[in-house]
Amino acid sequence: MTISAQATRPRRPVDRVPSLAHWGAFTAVVADGRVVRCEPFGHDPAPSPMLAAIPAMVHSPLRIARPAVREGWREGRPRTGHDTFREVSWDEALDLVAGEVSRVRAAHGAGGIFGGSYGWSSAGRVHHARTLVRRFLALGGGFVDQLANYSFGAAQFLLPHVLGTFQPVTGRATDWPSVVAETRLLIAFGGLAPKNSQVGSGGVGSHDFETWLRRARAAGIRIVNVSPLKSDTPDWLDAEWIAIRPNTDVALMLGLAHTLLTESRHDAAFLDRYCAGFETFADYLTGRHDGTPKSADWAERICGVPADTIRALARDAAAQPTYLTATWSLQRAHHGEQPYWALITLAAMLGGIGLPGQGFGFGHGSIHGTGLPRAALPGPDLSPPPNPAGLAIPVARIADMLLDPGGTYDFNGRRLVYPDVRMVYWAGGNPFHHHQDLNRLRRAWQKPETVVVHDSWWTPTARHADIVLPATMSLERNDVGGTSRDRFLFAMHRAIAPVGEARHDIDIFAALAGRLGYADAFTEGRDEMAWCRLVYDRIRDGAAAKGVALPAFQQFWAEGFVALPPPERDFVLFEEFRRDPDVHRLATPSGKIEIVSAAVAGFGYDDAPPHPAWLPPAEWLGAPAAKRFPLHLITNQPARRLHSQTDPGPVSVAGKISEREPIRLNPQDAARRGLSDGDIVRVFNDRGACLAGLVIDPDVAPGVAVMATGAWFDPLPEGGGLDVHGNPNVLTPDIGTSRLAQGSSAQSTLVEIEGFVGTPPPVRAFVPPPLAPLAPTAFVRTDAPM
Repeated sequence: MTISAQATRPRRPVDRVPSLAHWGAFTAVVADGRVVRCEPFGHDPAPSPMLAAIPAMVHSPLRIARPAVREGWREGRPRTGHDTFREVSWDEALDLVAGEVSRVRAAHGAGGIFGGSYGWSSAGRVHHARTLVRRFLALGGGFVDQLANYSFGAAQFLLPHVLGTFQPVTGRATDWPSVVAETRLLIAFGGLAPKNSQVGSGGVGSHDFETWLRRARAAGIRIVNVSPLKSDTPDWLDAEWIAIRPNTDVALMLGLAHTLLTESRHDAAFLDRYCAGFETFADYLTGRHDGTPKSADWAERICGVPADTIRALARDAAAQPTYLTATWSLQRAHHGEQPYWALITLAAMLGGIGLPGQGFGFGHGSIHGTGLPRAALPGPDLSPPPNPAGLAIPVARIADMLLDPGGTYDFNGRRLVYPDVRMVYWAGGNPFHHHQDLNRLRRAWQKPETVVVHDSWWTPTARHADIVLPATMSLERNDVGGTSRDRFLFAMHRAIAPVGEARHDIDIFAALAGRLGYADAFTEGRDEMAWCRLVYDRIRDGAAAKGVALPAFQQFWAEGFVALPPPERDFVLFEEFRRDPDVHRLATPSGKIEIVSAAVAGFGYDDAPPHPAWLPPAEWLGAPAAKRFPLHLITNQPARRLHSQTDPGPVSVAGKISEREPIRLNPQDAARRGLSDGDIVRVFNDRGACLAGLVIDPDVAPGVAVMATGAWFDPLPEGGGLDVHGNPNVLTPDIGTSRLAQGSSAQSTLVEIEGFVGTPPPVRAFVPPPLAPLAPTAFVRTDAPM
């Protein structure tokens, strides 16, 4: 019996099976062994249209049918993304992978193996690929891991210095009922885009974000959208639009703060009791040390917002209950730590932190679940064991690590050394979507001797692998899904048999662990349903400890979901700290909100000062490079897919222009370049170029271009740095936010756009690679460099 012996039931010609995706719960309708449609969960008021892509993705011709090995791997030929693969048997593939793991570990230690993955691989927690690859490599002796994420990596390492925790960026914000009841002014830096709330890591049972936005509008709350994009709030919200220059939110926040301070509208008593370091920050605001007051007039010259608008907004915020929120995207920029620190400081000056409907929050408009009322009960989880090697890099520093083995770098107060990675083992995620400067990543990707990838489709990452192992999709296995920010838990039933020879990741790793001598440690003697029961029973036990009774596993599995009880009262961020800051001290050195951090000051980083500050990004519309590349490219979350997931599906494809990803441009900028709606354009800078289909949009600020992330990377076979499909990460800079956090700086990107002349190259992203037929082979890397 494999580790995932299935809990199966007789299948009728038409069957209905409950399941879950990151973009929603659904019932899979199965006829004659095929998924024919997905019906939304009955308790979901606003199901995502992305559910319609699932059947086509399950049965896509891009599914990987059986294990495959790249021709040229054993000779050490470069990975091009256009290579031929030879199909092999599972036994041969597993022997090859186990042999490579053993060889590299023996020759180079744990530092020779990089365990790559990303958390969006599966809504289910039992078959969560990132957990499984880390479990497999940790139990085998250790590996090089990744720290944080691309979504809010800068905030994750900044906020503990300021607040003692990074919990406020994970979705734990003041509940929407409190905002609707108490807030009179809501200032949204980065907007409140409902399209982003379609998705939640671990799945979505009830898409309630639009419901709460409409209640906020009905309550008469004044909402201000501070963004280069008017569409970052829906038209029906009637939000005021402040069209700010990208990456200049800190300057606007400082202008607001300066107005509060110089007009004595700040809450001095709150700052004195609950905060540390305001006097030093006030000296910075007034220009006492650098001679530059950070006034509204100063801010206008940077951010493009009129000084009178800044002063009026500051006065309005001080005069009524105000809530400040910022999207995750603000900190995905060069010096991305600063807008979050500045927002916290601005909220502290207003004095409302810890009061209902006031203070600050992060991630509204970034992801499902932020601020949604939910009882404080655990969600599904299976944590991997500790990594005995203790090795990890910040997640966005992959290319740096591969290109500079032995090189040193600064990170959060430490000087560290990049390991010498010889093998990349990737399961779950698509680095050729979510990483920056993909042409640089392709160069770095040549460094490892072996790249192993688990995938369900021939994605760009699978095409850049040496050994590809076909993994099942969620509908081909049993699992338990949900998140700590959603009010439902879900049983995910197997709907169909695996397509082709696909196997579950957990089975693949168990088989490899058996070859390497630690199968029992990996499986713990559990099969698939035993793991499902374990995940659910841990939730049930955690709920019981808080006085909440959940049904037994058998009932949960039979009914397909559990609805959690609503919270007894609204959650207000830092309410206990506000009530008694001595008893409920924050986990900062001072126990207070650190507007100035002595710890950060001690690091001595010139790119991360000890208090919020305006630091011009390497690329923005005020940079010298803007003379050559005068458009600031905003790369946002697509409305038709989750990152790159389901890009070949019908929902995403229907939104493309001549098979390319759309790019939006203000009418003035389009006219200046002689461009028209529907034109195929070349978007370029010194890092690379991509093709896109033009959409002229007056809701985009002048000087700004907008392109969704996630189009499958499709570089020309002959090279040259051009992606023909429209992946904007060929353009984004691969630099850290700062030495403090080393987060992603994707939003600090300057480009130029021109019409494409001639016949555009064909898009090949959705055509499987050439496959040599299944045949016995003898792939042995005896000649691999040591």
